[in-house]
Amino acid sequence: MILLGACAGWSLITAAAHDGRPEGMLLAVLAVAAGYAAGRVSGALLPVAAPCAGAAAGLALAVTLPALSPGPWYAAPLGRAGATASLLTLATGAACCAAWATSVPALRLGLRALACAVVAAGAVLGSTAGCGAGVAVLLCSLAAGSARSRGAWLAGTAVAAGLVAAAIWAVAGEALPGHLTGAIEGRFSAHRVLLWRDALGLAGRHSGLGIGPGRFGDLSPGAPRTLLSDGKPHSAPLQQAVEQGLVGVVLLVAVFCWVLHALWRSPRPTPVAVTAGAALTALAALASVSNALSFTTVTSGAALLAGWATARPWSGETATPGL
Repeated sequence: MILLGACAGWSLITAAAHDGRPEGMLLAVLAVAAGYAAGRVSGALLPVAAPCAGAAAGLALAVTLPALSPGPWYAAPLGRAGATASLLTLATGAACCAAWATSVPALRLGLRALACAVVAAGAVLGSTAGCGAGVAVLLCSLAAGSARSRGAWLAGTAVAAGLVAAAIWAVAGEALPGHLTGAIEGRFSAHRVLLWRDALGLAGRHSGLGIGPGRFGDLSPGAPRTLLSDGKPHSAPLQQAVEQGLVGVVLLVAVFCWVLHALWRSPRPTPVAVTAGAALTALAALASVSNALSFTTVTSGAALLAGWATARPWSGETATPGL
């Protein structure tokens, strides 16, 4: 709660300094807080049914996302692709967490079949990123059954997320060798890479307080050039850097590290914690190359998954007053 409060407070400070629009950040903080609380409560009462229902809901939202997306229809190539992939990834992680939470072999098999169905849905929907990330989460979940120490696994996920963010940052700064830069740029549109470079350039000139939340589209020379732009740099770390300065980036990293720490301390079985960590790391990677975190369904879904994986199962016992 202290970290989320700091995120909300810093967004208000930077908005006041540059006449920014902090509503999006405040909504994201509210979605995370509400989703995590709901996940902890439902995960304690229904450790299997809650993530199972969440997986089904995530799949349904991914299929019907164009009708639920707050963005215009022409934002699809840059926006909804990341949101769809993220929802599919979170749904796969939720199904795998539910599978590890049950001790009934037939139910566990059925939940893993649900996870496979979510991955297949990504292929049917044309979401290559969602399908690939779902496969990675599914494989990590299967391997987590033999994990001895969750700490090493979660540390590995943190390193993986950091490497993806660093690679995008290096592409934006043109700091990679030519062949590596070309390989990464070949996976994304030239317009998106232009947005990354605009964001890094503005962040370098406004590293203290940033330019203010929601103002990237107003100041970026590349954002208004095409109708595909929605005023965002399509990279969560770069968006924090350009709009809220280095402190914003630190707060974003701190929230992610706190979630991994909570999974490390979670009373749930190690496979559940590792699976959730893998799904949230895949989401972090997707958020580094898209505006996935701009969608409330994604931020609340990620918080729900974290809540389910860190919930303390309810034993049915109540404390006796005076004892």
